[in-house]
Amino acid sequence: MKVENKFLRGVYAGSFDPLTNGHMYIIGEGSKIFNELIVAIGINYQKKYTFSLEKRLYLLKESTKHLTNVRIDSFGNKFLIKYAEEMDCSCIIRGIRSESDYEYERTMRNINGDLNKDISTIFLIPPREIAEVSSSIVKGMVGTESWEEIVQKFVPAPVYDTFLEKFSNEEI
Repeated sequence: MKVENKFLRGVYAGSFDPLTNGHMYIIGEGSKIFNELIVAIGINYQKKYTFSLEKRLYLLKESTKHLTNVRIDSFGNKFLIKYAEEMDCSCIIRGIRSESDYEYERTMRNINGDLNKDISTIFLIPPREIAEVSSSIVKGMVGTESWEEIVQKFVPAPVYDTFLEKFSNEEI
């Protein structure tokens, strides 16, 4: 007997500045759960980004092109739960790396549940070898001696190539 996937469409949102292998793990697992996974860049107009929105969209598309049920998008000036409603998503995916992530994400899940009880939140935990890697940590490594060897382990190839182009020949 074939079981239909109850979760037709999910959303995984973040700034992805830069996209890391931890993000890619969550995207890969999400693509197994949903018929369609929307990976959306949330735009915070008060935040300064290393890469432009266009570059981050490009890097997400390049890094996920092997996942045929993943769609890349962006949204700004709205809560994720409202974006999920507009996109007809049944679930929001969030990655958990630490206890502090869990506390924050649990609070957001409860607030989102108050705003729309029909959209669930799924927490995914990346494997140990990439669980501690964040975009901020990756950006903090760039520029130190031998950064290329270390950063390459934590980001998808298109992101690594972009870092090489952007930072190898300039002072950081």
